[in-house]
Amino acid sequence: REIEARFQSGKSGVEETQSGRAFLHAMLPPPRILIIGATHMAQTLATLVQMNGYEVVVVDPRTAFAAPQRFPGVKLVTEWPQDGLRSLGLDRYTAVAALAHVAHIDDEALKLAVKSECFYIGALGSRRNHEKRSARLAEAGFSASEIARIKCPIGLDIGASTPPEIATSIMAEIIHHLRGSK
Repeated sequence: REIEARFQSGKSGVEETQSGRAFLHAMLPPPRILIIGATHMAQTLATLVQMNGYEVVVVDPRTAFAAPQRFPGVKLVTEWPQDGLRSLGLDRYTAVAALAHVAHIDDEALKLAVKSECFYIGALGSRRNHEKRSARLAEAGFSASEIARIKCPIGLDIGASTPPEIATSIMAEIIHHLRGSK
């Protein structure tokens, strides 16, 4: 039970065992942020993800956008999200940020993410666009609770208006979902 609690929290510490005191070291994978859509905002977000020490992967089938020159040092997956995300895998240490702002790209990523254990799922778009997205997902058979997992508009409400400000609000919201409130 103590071991499970340590892995759930990600915090190491000393525990009493039948054999005496033992140090339990919780070694968890680094958080991974999958950015869907190689947009200008994704460029800034990828940099912020790296600065925070997390793994980042950008998924976009459009090779003109998902190019190494635009994303130096970032792993790029130039496949459709429904293929790329399956090969990458989605787990509870993964966040998905859908930033393509193209329905047939973002929706496919979101369909897989809401069925996974991802700790965070966010999508770019206005409330009106999200209503349309939600209707498409519901029509495709997704439940209201699955759709409700998608944070939209993505990012903390800090009044952000430029791509770098929005990327900062997204990174802050991801950290909040990962670490929780103090």
